Amino acid sequence: MADRLTIFTRRGLLLTCAAAAVAVMGMQPARAEYPEKPVEMTVLFGSTAKTIAQVLANEMSKSLGQTVVPVDRPGGGGAVGYTHVHGAGNDGYNIVWNSNSISTAHLNGNMPLTYKDFVPIARISVESPVIAVRSDSGWKSLDDLKKAAKGKKLKVGTSGFGSFTHVVGSAVMQDLGIDAVYVPYDAGKAPTELLGGRIDVAVQFPGQFISHVKAGDLRLIAVTGADRVEQIKDVPTAKEQGVDVELSMWRGLAAPAGTPPEAVKKLEAAAKKAAESPEFKAALEKLGADVRFLPADQFDALIVKDDERLGKIMSELKKNKS
Repeated sequence: MADRLTIFTRRGLLLTCAAAAVAVMGMQPARAEYPEKPVEMTVLFGSTAKTIAQVLANEMSKSLGQTVVPVDRPGGGGAVGYTHVHGAGNDGYNIVWNSNSISTAHLNGNMPLTYKDFVPIARISVESPVIAVRSDSGWKSLDDLKKAAKGKKLKVGTSGFGSFTHVVGSAVMQDLGIDAVYVPYDAGKAPTELLGGRIDVAVQFPGQFISHVKAGDLRLIAVTGADRVEQIKDVPTAKEQGVDVELSMWRGLAAPAGTPPEAVKKLEAAAKKAAESPEFKAALEKLGADVRFLPADQFDALIVKDDERLGKIMSELKKNKS
């Protein structure tokens, strides 16, 4: 009887210990879901790129549950920022406000990294560069520009050799048969250089020129994208003027390759909500940019196609330069 009682006592003790263990395990806090801390967004360029990034970060923070912090890391046509993000870890807390510069920076020899070293999150917006001239030049079209350039070199301002605006400007001038010398300007300085007479033509995004156009000092004579820009809809595209160029700058978000899929998904969802917000749409409208959201998979396909196209264009530019 004592032995049987001992057995029951041992069994009871074991069952009690097991129940206690289960209870303790049940009390353990569940693993926290991403994101557990702020997300850092590297911004590669100033001007409109920086402005859009700041608005996007604010709107994403509202739905992500953590703050998205934009940090400026300009230089090397985007190479400085891409290199930082790529080396900062792929845990989902380091992302980059990227653009076609992922291709131009590599193709220009500024960095060994390519688009394959990053995972796309979402495309957010599209901006089409414009061709700007001084109002007192009398030039009102690309044909006027072509006629004025006969027998002389035009000074065309761009962001620097191999930059997207240089690619665009060169493509337009080559199609027009214009002999041009390309003059780099610092971030945000395109209108100043043009108004000061140091360049004849400037190639940049609409946001830098709109206030000067309204003041009557500058004139926009062409949009380089496939479509006219709503905010300056009286400005025809280069294609409409017989120039075979359709080039626009996309902007979006990416993270280092290997970033957890669940983090990418949450960032994509937050980016979509931000891009669709009235605040974000209003901000882009003022800058002459368009909201063009694309999810990660479609964005990926666009980047691959765009990289191939820019590779061909930049290869031609290097041939012509040598």
